[in-house]
Amino acid sequence: MAGTSKSEQRIGLLNGFAAYGMWGLVPLFWPLLKPSGALEILAHRMVWSLGVVGVALLVMRRWAWLGELLRQPRKLGLITIAAAVITVNWGVYIWAVNSEHVVEASLGYFINPLVTIAMGVLLLKERLRPVQWTAVGVGVAAVLVLAIGYGRPPWISLTLAFSFATYGLVKKKVNLGGIESLAAETAIQFLPALAYLLWLSSSGEATFAAEGAGHAALLAATGVVTALPLVCFGAAAIRVPLSTLGLLQYLAPVFQFLLGILYFHEAMPPERWAGFALVWLALSLLTFDALRTARRAARTLRAATSEEHQGEIAAARRTYDERESAAR
Repeated sequence: MAGTSKSEQRIGLLNGFAAYGMWGLVPLFWPLLKPSGALEILAHRMVWSLGVVGVALLVMRRWAWLGELLRQPRKLGLITIAAAVITVNWGVYIWAVNSEHVVEASLGYFINPLVTIAMGVLLLKERLRPVQWTAVGVGVAAVLVLAIGYGRPPWISLTLAFSFATYGLVKKKVNLGGIESLAAETAIQFLPALAYLLWLSSSGEATFAAEGAGHAALLAATGVVTALPLVCFGAAAIRVPLSTLGLLQYLAPVFQFLLGILYFHEAMPPERWAGFALVWLALSLLTFDALRTARRAARTLRAATSEEHQGEIAAARRTYDERESAAR
């Protein structure tokens, strides 16, 4: 049993590395789609993603959720909101990468955990521990430093962070599986995206058929690029602890940051390094606090289990002694 558990955890870790690795390396893919503009790429991503997840659901025969979803208007409304905010997230990210703002885009996913915590306080009235408050404060200081460094607020980073944090909050309330949720969201996105592509084609501005079969195949591959990491993430989420997934999530922005500097050769003046250093300090504080809390919870659980076990043994001994006494 232990061997099976270790094997499952190993599979989960490999899937986790694969998911976040693909998300981290995706900036290499979007420039391949030029001369398509960001909106055309985004529309193709929506259309082809629905095709890919539709095939996946057919193979797995997972359709029961669809009837339940259609009978719940509130959930449909939340899915529509999720589709809207992820559309903003995808569109801004594609534009940022193809406009040589990969480093600023990576910052968005670095600060996303801080934004998620801030939204938890403001919208869900959650209470923060002192270390978490410190991390949020350091994060705000980092954004101010970066705004001075860029000469403007880092709006790309903030848009990506807030849109993805909102998406996560809505998804939590919807409570659908990864593939099912993506299918529902892309179903909502499909008709507007298809209408935009047809309009581009009728106006002679579409690149799908104009740039050759290779370009068309790459645009179609946006569906696989969207769905495959999600499938790997789903396989990881059911096999490894949330604390491990929490650490793995930093792989994607780290890869993006390194690609921005080493591959795309984006500028990193001292004030940007200072801003990023503050962000990394905030994330280190959050990680330390999360690991410490998880260890305390594990110790408390072990102690409670041990006390319960000892209580059961004592009760069994009393029952045995009572029976022995009655027999005598």
